[in-house]
Amino acid sequence: MRAIRVSENGGPEKLRIETLDVPQPGPGQVLVKVAAAGVNFIDIYQRTGLYPVPTPFTPGQEGAGTVEAAGSGVDHVKAGDRVTWYQASPGSYGEYAVIPAALAIPVPPAMDLKVAASCMLQGMTAHYLTHSTYQIREGDICLVHAAAGGTGMLIVQMAKMAGAQVIGTTSTAEKAAQARRAGADEVILYTESDFEAEVKRLTDRRGVDVVYDSVGKSTWEKSLNCLRPRGIMVTFGNASGPVDPILPLVLSQKGSIYLTRPKLADYVATPEELKWRAGDVLGWAASGKLKIAIDREYSLEDAGQAHQDLAGRKTSGKLLLIP
Repeated sequence: MRAIRVSENGGPEKLRIETLDVPQPGPGQVLVKVAAAGVNFIDIYQRTGLYPVPTPFTPGQEGAGTVEAAGSGVDHVKAGDRVTWYQASPGSYGEYAVIPAALAIPVPPAMDLKVAASCMLQGMTAHYLTHSTYQIREGDICLVHAAAGGTGMLIVQMAKMAGAQVIGTTSTAEKAAQARRAGADEVILYTESDFEAEVKRLTDRRGVDVVYDSVGKSTWEKSLNCLRPRGIMVTFGNASGPVDPILPLVLSQKGSIYLTRPKLADYVATPEELKWRAGDVLGWAASGKLKIAIDREYSLEDAGQAHQDLAGRKTSGKLLLIP
């Protein structure tokens, strides 16, 4: 099989195709022929070493495909089943992947495997952010950075399902239009306007209940200033670089605000929670209630370009590798 391998941390050029033996599923595992693997910022962070992973490794934490074989002790998944997955350990950037059978989620019959692969990491991230990290309620006001990105558009849609007023930020007019199509009530072009000043204007200086920030360093300070007293700052990405260390006293000075830095693995820590989140996301996508936007598809040979495009914030919606 062909797979992308990272033998040492570094730039996109460290993503190299190698020929490996097709792995065999062990007890409690399944071997899947990968139809599509999702490309996410966490793959970049692992490649660069920001999130350390022992090398060599095959990147990719989500995908979809068809089960080829099941290991011993697996009785709920069989060869021929169409499944999708998210797992905390990487390994999806290849023609085949071995995954724990407990993490293999059935794909709805009418759903394209590419759409299924696009749902898992970003879809369940949007789900836990809007349903658990901060449970959005009718009438809440939220600020969503990168509102035309893959996760951003899903957060916008789920926040609107819950009855929130959504303010998004984007870098271009084209992306602003995409955020509005996703349901954003207001969109601020941060390249042209001061988003802090605009948020204060749009909320009559009240501030927002929650900020969802995957950008990191460049939006950090002003995002804190956009919160109402006792609002919650959710920082869940580092697209512009990691946030500098802060003093806890800052949270008091900003209005007794809350700060959290969550990750998906802690919000799908039990089989029941995984099934809840994946079931909601896949069900909404299958019914059309949730729109999944696939921006671009890449071959394994172009995995480095996919990382460059994502890191350069040139994309809107989901990026996929097609082995």
